[in-house]
Amino acid sequence: MTETHDPQLLKGVLSLLLLHLLAERESYGYEVVQRLQAAGFADVLEGSVYPALTRLQREGRLATRLVPSPSGPARKYYRLTPAGHAALASGSDSWARHITAVDAVLSRPLPTPAEGN
Repeated sequence: MTETHDPQLLKGVLSLLLLHLLAERESYGYEVVQRLQAAGFADVLEGSVYPALTRLQREGRLATRLVPSPSGPARKYYRLTPAGHAALASGSDSWARHITAVDAVLSRPLPTPAEGN
């Protein structure tokens, strides 16, 4: 069974995931989609990733270069800019604080439900 992710939660963290994957290594769009899917985000599709990559590029967080492909048109490879590395560091810190705060609430013991309620 394929596990799906809440689209709203994923939307909020997709940019951070893309920045991290591209900090690991330069990749072209479809490869990024495949890497996300291999990491457990099987429900993430190109229709979500490409607009996010374009936005990150427009924001100056990604740079691109075209590389000839032996099997078709040239591929656009994405890599982090210095602003992208800064956004990744800041976003990772923010995500860690968010996880800690959410876990602090979700780990609180709940009262046992009363019978008949």
